[in-house]
Amino acid sequence: MVLLSTTAMPHARMPPVRQWPALVPAPDSITWQRAGDGRLLMAAGYALLLQVSHPTVGAGVSEHSSFRSDPWGRLLRTLDYTYTMVYGGPQAAGEMGRRIRAMHTRIRGQRPDGLPYHALEPAPYAWVHATLAEAIVAAHERFGCALSAPERERFWREWRALGRLLGIGAHELPDDWKAFRAYVRSMTVQLERTAAVDEVLEALQRPGPPELPSVLAPAWPLARIPLARVLGLASVGMLGPGLRARFGLSWSAASELQLRALGTALRAATPLMPAWLANTGPGYLRRRGPALAA
Repeated sequence: MVLLSTTAMPHARMPPVRQWPALVPAPDSITWQRAGDGRLLMAAGYALLLQVSHPTVGAGVSEHSSFRSDPWGRLLRTLDYTYTMVYGGPQAAGEMGRRIRAMHTRIRGQRPDGLPYHALEPAPYAWVHATLAEAIVAAHERFGCALSAPERERFWREWRALGRLLGIGAHELPDDWKAFRAYVRSMTVQLERTAAVDEVLEALQRPGPPELPSVLAPAWPLARIPLARVLGLASVGMLGPGLRARFGLSWSAASELQLRALGTALRAATPLMPAWLANTGPGYLRRRGPALAA
């Protein structure tokens, strides 16, 4: 396994500041308009399963992440990162990209198969970024407003450009959507049921309580069971039959019908969605501003 020569120089692959404005989505971009739909949270578990089933990513998460002890905190940090990259503007996105890459320089160890790993290995590092694009498009098809073929092309070009802010080389991700679909299929062959997959599935099936105001805390036991059902249904259902079989996950005809019914209901809600829910990104950053600045 070859480690990146840039591990000692985390900014060596990063674009200069003058290029940042050209790499972030503008308000009229597909990414800006569609990546903040509140219904996309339904695919958070799906994206995470795609990520941690890669042996290198899974080993890093198991050994270095706080996911097991603080899954809600992990989700919050993922939203902080994603929304800053898309909606934070060139300066905030560029700084976030450098921070993310620098943080990954410290993540290294040994996989269960005995091979050494480093979080900045190009293929798994790029895969994590790619899974978010896969999840956004797939979630819109299942639960939101499906992107047209031209919209998918535009979205992927924009998402690929964002990867440059993370130090992902232009040659490390496919040029267009057709090539991206082939890339996803080829990467999927490498995925396996890692220990981190089990940790994610456990968190989805038995979610612990998030930090809630004291007045809402008594409602958590009532909300936990249906929330776990919905999150598990979406996350496992979106994997598709091939990955479900490889991971040893059961899926019944009743589960498929429930997932389709959930998707139908959420898609039907589109005309009723308020603007803040149709695009949660800008409002999220306004609310999280003080915490992100700390």
